[in-house]
Amino acid sequence: MVKKHVLTKKEDKKLNACRVVTDLLDTDGDAVESWRIFRIMAEFVEGFELLRKYGCAVTFFGSSRTKPTDPYYEAAEELAAKLAKKKFTVITGGGGGIMEAANVGAFKVGGNSVGLNIKLPHEQQLNPYTTESLSFDFFFSRKVMLAFASECYVYFPGGFGTMDEFFELLTLVQTKKIARVPIVLYGADYWKPVLQFFEAQMLREHKAISPEDMELFAVVDDISTAYKHILKVVDGTCGNAPQV
Repeated sequence: MVKKHVLTKKEDKKLNACRVVTDLLDTDGDAVESWRIFRIMAEFVEGFELLRKYGCAVTFFGSSRTKPTDPYYEAAEELAAKLAKKKFTVITGGGGGIMEAANVGAFKVGGNSVGLNIKLPHEQQLNPYTTESLSFDFFFSRKVMLAFASECYVYFPGGFGTMDEFFELLTLVQTKKIARVPIVLYGADYWKPVLQFFEAQMLREHKAISPEDMELFAVVDDISTAYKHILKVVDGTCGNAPQV
């Protein structure tokens, strides 16, 4: 008969330091409560149930640290308002900065203003300019919702989170895991170094991407151009697509 090995406190502590355990299992709970998979499933179900209620939508990304006096904040607010008037649902990550600006724009003109917030200990709280919102515990389930939420995606200057969302969507479109959707990069000065890296290093030096991959996004530098581009490329892609 094989003797069952009982973990010592030291062995148990070492095991529970594993990333998979700490991220997906609550080691302080009991055997049933420790499984977070049901909370993860609930976030997916609630997210898709929320998003299915809306027609044409546009998702805004950008820094949560952008101040209301910043020109990019003002541009995001104005662009969101113009699109909301065209019956676009405006979707953001629900936080401050650019996300708040887009929600403000839609909210002020009586449009649908949705926030898909992430619960963070310090930096992010849900802004008060949403007509409907959902808060997530897990980044990956929220990312899925944001990546499948809209017919158009607008990226303002931002940090790691904005870049993460940008590369996520760019990869999905490039690999044809989702249908091609308009990806708009607002602010040429901000995006220029990134695009130079794409072309010089990824494309020419290392041949890690194809020339056509550089056409998966559009760079715009003013509200009018962004607005006209979005209406043009979205027209006809969903049942109630706004007209130019």
